[in-house]
Amino acid sequence: LGQIIRPLKRAGLYVPGGTAAYPSSVLMNAIPAKIAGVPEVVITTPPGRDGKINPAILVAAQIAGVKEIYKVGGAQAIAALTYGTEQIKAVDKIVGPGNIFVALAKREVFGLVSIDMVAGPSEIAVLADETANPRYIAADLLSQAEHDPMSAAILVTTSQAVAESVAQEVERQLAELPRKEIAEAAIRDFGAILVVNDLEEGFAAINRIAPEHLEIMIADPFEHLGKVENAGAIFLGPYSSEPVGDYFAGTNHVIPTNGTARFSSPLSVDDFIKKSSVVSYSKQDLRENGHKIVALAEQEGLAAHGRAITERLCDFDREEQERDSK
Repeated sequence: LGQIIRPLKRAGLYVPGGTAAYPSSVLMNAIPAKIAGVPEVVITTPPGRDGKINPAILVAAQIAGVKEIYKVGGAQAIAALTYGTEQIKAVDKIVGPGNIFVALAKREVFGLVSIDMVAGPSEIAVLADETANPRYIAADLLSQAEHDPMSAAILVTTSQAVAESVAQEVERQLAELPRKEIAEAAIRDFGAILVVNDLEEGFAAINRIAPEHLEIMIADPFEHLGKVENAGAIFLGPYSSEPVGDYFAGTNHVIPTNGTARFSSPLSVDDFIKKSSVVSYSKQDLRENGHKIVALAEQEGLAAHGRAITERLCDFDREEQERDSK
């Protein structure tokens, strides 16, 4: 028994354009595909109003070794990657974040093509005690709120004083943001501050939320790390700000959202490989175990399955009889 592990042949990377272009997403999607050995990596990205692709996206693509790029975005890009067009060859897997139209299109074509995940708006949860710095927490909450009006930013804290200070800091920092309208809508509609009795209750709340990004700003975060059951990416301590992971630390920023961290993982090399099981059964093995296989087939009412084994077992019996007769 064994496995053959091979890279996918062709992967499609969706890179957002829209209100913010993300060259970092090029790297996050392309690098693990390249490491896995995918021979054909293609990017689709919506151009700007001038019909051009953001130069930073092109530079990131060159760094990552991606040479096939198409100026197309939205649900139509997902359709093109799935079914193929006269210009775009179909792919085996589509990865990368996008808006709600992209996410729903990926969900629609799943099964015809593999996808990384159905990613919703970005989200962050911060678990803090009385030792946490409210300015840092507010800044980190807003770092995700500025992504999308539907982004979630949640603070879970054991300290009423920290909760009140963070609320004040969010308002102060929000006024200075270039993307204020987006972040303000996210904080208003999907922001929350939860005050809990103790850290045990705090971790229970976090595990129920299963956030995309989780920052743990408590006195000894490593001591309590094992209590986190559901989170896409975990950032420990006051200096592990979420953007460190977005841009530089080395972890991937394509991470499960909307509670799906309960059962899925960040994008990685594993997403760009496939495995084939290998079975080589000897004559002696089949002689010893064939009757068990037949019994299971008969239990399930699949006579042809059983016959495929008994045809061979009968040959074994005839061979044995012939040897005995000699």
